[in-house]
Amino acid sequence: MTLIDELQAIAKQAEADLAATGADLEQVRVAYLGKKGKITTVLKSMKDLSIDEKKAVGQVGNQVRQQIQDSLAAMKAVQEKAAMDAKLQAETLDVTLPGTKPKLGNRHVLQQIMDEIESHFLGLGYQVIDDPIDSPEVETDEYNFERENLPKDHPARDMQDTFYVTPEILLRTQTSPVQSRALEKHDFSKGPLKMIAPGKVYRRDTDDATHSHQFHQVEGLVVGKNITMADLKGTLLSIMQELFGEKHQIRLRPSYFPFTEPSVEVDVSWNEVTEDTKPEDIRWIEVLGAGMTHPNVLKMDGVDPEEYSAFAFGLGPDRFAMLKYGVEDIRQFYLNDVRFLDQFNKRGN
Repeated sequence: MTLIDELQAIAKQAEADLAATGADLEQVRVAYLGKKGKITTVLKSMKDLSIDEKKAVGQVGNQVRQQIQDSLAAMKAVQEKAAMDAKLQAETLDVTLPGTKPKLGNRHVLQQIMDEIESHFLGLGYQVIDDPIDSPEVETDEYNFERENLPKDHPARDMQDTFYVTPEILLRTQTSPVQSRALEKHDFSKGPLKMIAPGKVYRRDTDDATHSHQFHQVEGLVVGKNITMADLKGTLLSIMQELFGEKHQIRLRPSYFPFTEPSVEVDVSWNEVTEDTKPEDIRWIEVLGAGMTHPNVLKMDGVDPEEYSAFAFGLGPDRFAMLKYGVEDIRQFYLNDVRFLDQFNKRGN
């Protein structure tokens, strides 16, 4: 057998090896085209041939080498396509199956309460002031205390001792400063001022089941002509019944606040009250403070108390949420425990 015959036989054998099921292409390449492969071995035997014979054998050798290389490339493409098809088949998704719905977060229970309060007062024609410009959490001593009829030597300040940045700058203890800022800007020729100021407030309290150094407050203020205590009581009754139910009643008890005169503590009935309920059977719980705005407060905010009167109140969303949902520890609202917060996934639950 001549060298050309050997090369042609090698080409046929290579095609057969490549066509075999599961052929290892790298193994075939090394066996035929490697430095010690079959083609190289044959071509090394040309040393005893004439120049013309060498030329003829070399030409056939190159043709066989190129043929095998082309077959290897073609077979590699076939194997890669088969592997990709198998992978796609294994990873095929049934698009007709129902998808997995992502779990959506809930509004925080305190935000739910505040939204209810805001919605109620918006329905009564109030404006909500909670933007950072008119309702800053870092306040001046003047707006936080002095404008609320609490001069620097007033003993009531001790009850609201707070976090000071400087002797004149502090974290606000109430949202009352928002009322003063609103009064400064209000044009009474366009009607009375009716507003609420929701937001976070801070006091130097020791955290326990019923106290927190940070909590929420919604203060309300109505300033106009002929505003009376009856207007205040009707307003508070409406928001209490909105939050706790129409069969709950309120009562007002005399109290003292530096910024209102007269001042009242407001209680809401723990149990429902009907026409048949005896007064001694009503259980009361204190929920907020309110009163007619002190004339000094109006004067300091540029309002004539001889022409205008006003009432103010302060609601505690944290306290309302504890009462409404039976939460025994205010700290639960701030621990970010999803197991606790998921209980309040709908307003009113």
